[in-house]
Amino acid sequence: MGKWILGQFNTFMIFLLCVYVCDSQEQSLNTYTISTFSYARTVLRPYDWRYIRVELPPWFSTMSLALESDTDVDLRGINNGSSLPMICFREGSPPIPDVYNTSLTGLVTEYISNGSFVVSHSLQNSEKCYPMQKNIRLRVTNEQITPGTWFFGLFNGIGPVRTQSKMINRGSGYSFSGNITVEGCTTPTMRGQFCNQIVNVLSCSESYNLTGTGLEKGSFKGMNNNNAIACRNANGIVCHEEGPNIYSLDVMGMVKEISVAVTNLTLNETNPSNTTGSLSLMCYARHGAVPLKTVYDFSIDISKAPLVIDFPKAGRWYITVQAVDNSNTSGMGQGRSFKTCYLLLWQVNRCPLDKGGLNCTFETHNLQTVVRKDSSVPFESNYMPITQEASTNSNEFPLEPFLSNYSTGGNDDGVWTYFLLDIPYGATGGNIHIHLSADSKIKYELYARYGGLPSLSNWDYFYTNGTSNSNGSMFFKLYDSSEETISFYMLYVRGGTWSLGLRQLNPADSSGKTDISLSLERCPHKCSSHGTCQSSLDTSRLMLYSFCACDRNHGGFDCSVELVSHRGHIKQSIFLIASNAAAVLPAYWALRNKAFAEWVLYTSSGISSALYHSCDVGTWCVLSFRVLQFLDFWLSFMAVVSTFVYLASISEVSKRTIHTIIAIVTALLAETGPTRSKNIGYVIGLGTLGLLVGWALEFFARRRTFSLPPDFHLNLLARWEIIKEWFRSMIKTLIKRFRWGFVIAGFAALAMAAVSWKMESTQSYWIWHSLWHISIYSSSFLFLCSKANTTTCESERPLDDNYELTRQNSFNRNEQRIER
Repeated sequence: MGKWILGQFNTFMIFLLCVYVCDSQEQSLNTYTISTFSYARTVLRPYDWRYIRVELPPWFSTMSLALESDTDVDLRGINNGSSLPMICFREGSPPIPDVYNTSLTGLVTEYISNGSFVVSHSLQNSEKCYPMQKNIRLRVTNEQITPGTWFFGLFNGIGPVRTQSKMINRGSGYSFSGNITVEGCTTPTMRGQFCNQIVNVLSCSESYNLTGTGLEKGSFKGMNNNNAIACRNANGIVCHEEGPNIYSLDVMGMVKEISVAVTNLTLNETNPSNTTGSLSLMCYARHGAVPLKTVYDFSIDISKAPLVIDFPKAGRWYITVQAVDNSNTSGMGQGRSFKTCYLLLWQVNRCPLDKGGLNCTFETHNLQTVVRKDSSVPFESNYMPITQEASTNSNEFPLEPFLSNYSTGGNDDGVWTYFLLDIPYGATGGNIHIHLSADSKIKYELYARYGGLPSLSNWDYFYTNGTSNSNGSMFFKLYDSSEETISFYMLYVRGGTWSLGLRQLNPADSSGKTDISLSLERCPHKCSSHGTCQSSLDTSRLMLYSFCACDRNHGGFDCSVELVSHRGHIKQSIFLIASNAAAVLPAYWALRNKAFAEWVLYTSSGISSALYHSCDVGTWCVLSFRVLQFLDFWLSFMAVVSTFVYLASISEVSKRTIHTIIAIVTALLAETGPTRSKNIGYVIGLGTLGLLVGWALEFFARRRTFSLPPDFHLNLLARWEIIKEWFRSMIKTLIKRFRWGFVIAGFAALAMAAVSWKMESTQSYWIWHSLWHISIYSSSFLFLCSKANTTTCESERPLDDNYELTRQNSFNRNEQRIER
């Protein structure tokens, strides 16, 4: 019996292995690797960030992301999002999670997983952020996300201080490395995670007469004109039993409407059961991806009414048709099978090139791109009507000549006028600036949408007045709102066609003049005149994006957040600059004791630090910021190490040698990461090493004539007595060498410097760093004062002679004791 069970178990395991192998082979045959990109280890310092761009073609099947980092956020300790390492995702353009001070609405307080990446709507106008973890393994399919350009942003802290000019960013850094692989379907008509779902392409080669179908009085009524062609499935009536039928329909340009319907419908249950229920034919539509049972854009029972999509987005739409048993609440047709037959009809209704709206009566204008030659920032341009004379001197044009006529297009939704502008894909990460100015009250509402015409119910961004607009969106920034002026930005827009719809509030009132300006700018609001527009590359170095680098007193994505007031700026300047006056203490001591090299070093260190912090707080820069930073840290490192070396009484030749070596090493530290906290340990260790080397040179110079008795190594008792006397003499020498009150005070000042360095933060940097200056220079002064004067050091030689006499007498006494 046991052998039979074991044999059955082995047979079952072999069966499972065969199924797994066959499934793997089928998957490998249906998919292939489109692209793979590896990212080398990159270090993110505090408030630093990097962008990763991924291109997903329409035929992609899966995208796999593998990231490894040396940080792991504790989900239980998430209480301050500003300093939280996180990873953010956005479709079409880079994420910016800190547009507003409270912009943490996209933060998901759980680790990222494959299931959490299913999105029901586009992430163009929103983003998702997750806490960073050591290992991220993400694999999403074409059923979860749409093809196109996706951006992953890795942030080590967010907030207004992210773009602020700072000398030192306090906090923990982390490094990451990763790999991204994109796989695609070998057959263009296949979709799904394993490319095993057949997609029927809907194409229309000839018009179809709706007469007799019963649909000419439905939603298709009045659409059979020169701009709308009704089509039907080329294969005629189709029947299917298992699973849904999937169709794809390509929409080119801005169209008015898509309608999908069925005729000659039959729904038959092939396996009747005692359970009865109504059957329906559900139709699901989704832009860019195959609809799922829970993720779709539109749905309707197509057996009762056609599916109508007003103002659909341009691109590829996927339509799923499936029979559903409404009485079965546990699933779609589970336990029962249906034979469904129908003739599929569809229609794409277009308006003339210069018209738009539901009735195709509103004016539509294509705008041309006029490159701004006076701008030094790439991808900045203005948008002007084609009929308007292109000029780089002005980016405004009058609005009234292009408005729609109220008498031909008026309805309950008002009168609309549409402007179409194309954003180059290379300009992804730019900002659309819209500005309206009027000589009287502005009479328009503005609606913007990507890929399709906007309406009152379908838009990406909108403005009606100062209190009713898209200001709740993290990618909409309103700068000016009054009765005569409107100015706002759509931030980090994606490349492609955008449409702007102007809705007239009172079309009958045509008085007054309104000028409109549409432009593409790299940095919003010219960084509020508190910073400069910088450009950088993503981690693949294939895309250029821009950001504001703010001054010392401001921050935020547009440098509009005042982090330091004018009074605070004066206070910080006084503290950071004046605290370097503490360098006078060790410089005065060195000059008084004729240590001219140390005097020059302490004086230069104090002056360079004052000049550096004067530039850092924005008061005055005598040299470039990088040069001043190098001089400050290098001379500070040299001053600390030289203090240790000075405590040893060695010759000038030996001291110059040690100083030369120290100068080289500290220069390398100051050049390759001066603000690292590890440098403090390196400098203290280097100074201690210099002191020990100095003492060793001093010891061997004073013990050059020292000799041991020939039988010293044979007499253990005498050797032990001599070693004890040697240690006693060394302790006495150290006690006479230093003034220990100054030594204790020096270590206390050094401890205060360490505490100040540890307590520094971005907000309290100015006060703690000032205390750090005072503590460092005070500790150097106290250590210098702790060394005994020259006469005291010279008095050590008699002590050495007495030591030699005492050692010899002790040795003789031990010899006599041993003989007795």
